[in-house]
Amino acid sequence: MKNKIIKALLLTFSILLIIGVILYLFPFIINLSTHEGQLAFKNEIDNLGVWGIIVLFMLQLVLVVLPGEPLEILAGMCYGPIGGTIFIIVSVFITTTLIYLLVVKFGKKYLYNTFSKEKIQKIENSKLFKNPKKAEVLMCILFFTPGTPKDLLTYIGFLFPIPPIKFILIATFLRFPSIISSTIAGSGLSNGKISIVIVSYVITFVATAIFVFLISKKEKDTTEAIKILK
Repeated sequence: MKNKIIKALLLTFSILLIIGVILYLFPFIINLSTHEGQLAFKNEIDNLGVWGIIVLFMLQLVLVVLPGEPLEILAGMCYGPIGGTIFIIVSVFITTTLIYLLVVKFGKKYLYNTFSKEKIQKIENSKLFKNPKKAEVLMCILFFTPGTPKDLLTYIGFLFPIPPIKFILIATFLRFPSIISSTIAGSGLSNGKISIVIVSYVITFVATAIFVFLISKKEKDTTEAIKILK
């Protein structure tokens, strides 16, 4: 009984804390579409010092079901390419682990409330993802390639025949190309250097196009896997 009360209090505190962070950052979040709003957000995070890292991490927890690029750009704006990349990789490792454990605990019903039931079943029943060796290779390719639905893959990770820790490491570190290009772009935006933003995304786009072309020639399963996920 005592443990249940403690858990309930911790859960309530966590929810209230997250709501507090959202309300605190809301005036800055609604203006993130403008350059001035982005700079105001960066200044606010900078003024918070160490707490700024915690606040930005909590924001990632709240926005975890949304595409990660906007937060990666914000991290680059706040901490630069290197600091932003380290922050994102650490936070992605933590959130991926939490998501994996959460979905394992609550099962497929939790997934059906977040994503299309038909899509989940289509992926689960695909022969491509049932083969352990193929599934592992496909996960490496899909997480490495910018533009693939990484958030969906993170949530359905427990469905694949891949050991949990191996899947979490793949889902964290194979995102590096997407993360570094976004944090470089964010750093360029904060300094008003649009040319850096354009160059970083052009390089990423060209490198990704070449990578996908070469992979599609050798590994035809990748093209089919992307079609299944879309």
